[in-house]
Amino acid sequence: MFTLTERLTITAAGLETFATIDLGSYVDVGDRQALQIHSVDFIFQGTTGSTAITAAMGSAGVVRVQLTDLNRSGLVFADDRALVASGDLTYDPTGFLSMASDLYPDNFGKGSDDGRYVVNDQLYITGRTSVLASGEQANITVRVNASIVSLSAKDFMAIAIQSTAADN
Repeated sequence: MFTLTERLTITAAGLETFATIDLGSYVDVGDRQALQIHSVDFIFQGTTGSTAITAAMGSAGVVRVQLTDLNRSGLVFADDRALVASGDLTYDPTGFLSMASDLYPDNFGKGSDDGRYVVNDQLYITGRTSVLASGEQANITVRVNASIVSLSAKDFMAIAIQSTAADN
């Protein structure tokens, strides 16, 4: 297993912000290689690595992040087959901070082992915050624990077709 890491920086409240993780070096169609995602972690920080997210938010609000294997150009519902993982960080008016990550990566029937198989060449990160203090940024680091697997021709094609069908 290895870890892929990407940071998403949100600079404005109420707008969706995007980043990608390039998988071109890991997925090989000719050799039927896929990326198997075992777990996804979201780390929420403020403007700098030592700034708490609460300082960046300034007041009560929610920071939401999603990881998908197709470009949806925005946040999606949990039943979207492209959704790999998602998480929320809530800062309530009493100062209570809570974080919830979905129980993903859900394999949606794509793999019998632990994890989600991805055959696309990118993963897409979408984030949004409802509040952001003036001059501050919300940074979300996405850590994807994965491995490279070789699939049978039948399994590779099934995942590729299912992924393409999810795009419609």
